[in-house]
Amino acid sequence: MLEGVVDIYMPDFKYGDYEKALRYSKAPNYTKYAKESLIEMQHQVGDLVADENGIAIRGLIVRHLVMPNNVADSKKVLEFIAKEVSGKAYVNVMAQYYPTFKAHQFPEIARRITIVENKEVLELARQISSEFRFAE
Repeated sequence: MLEGVVDIYMPDFKYGDYEKALRYSKAPNYTKYAKESLIEMQHQVGDLVADENGIAIRGLIVRHLVMPNNVADSKKVLEFIAKEVSGKAYVNVMAQYYPTFKAHQFPEIARRITIVENKEVLELARQISSEFRFAE
């Protein structure tokens, strides 16, 4: 329904694993639907295109939140983006995870991420696709 209407999509792809999406966000089938949505968005608008001033005018920007203890399964997320969406995707690797709401019920996510955890995900992204473009 949105084909030809939307110029820029900026979705989150949080979990690369079905069970973790269900456990931490109570989101059954999250990974399946996120993947389907990203493929469709890429089909509709393609890789990000910016004007001469660096302002985005069309395309897809995928946001991925780094989580403590690799709960997001960042490797699965980034590999999917590179192989199934675009090896030239614009990926916003986000380091601002903050434990709120019921995070205290899960010790593995009841803390902020470390600088090392964030750097590991950025390095992983660079290894997976040397053509990824980043917003950090």
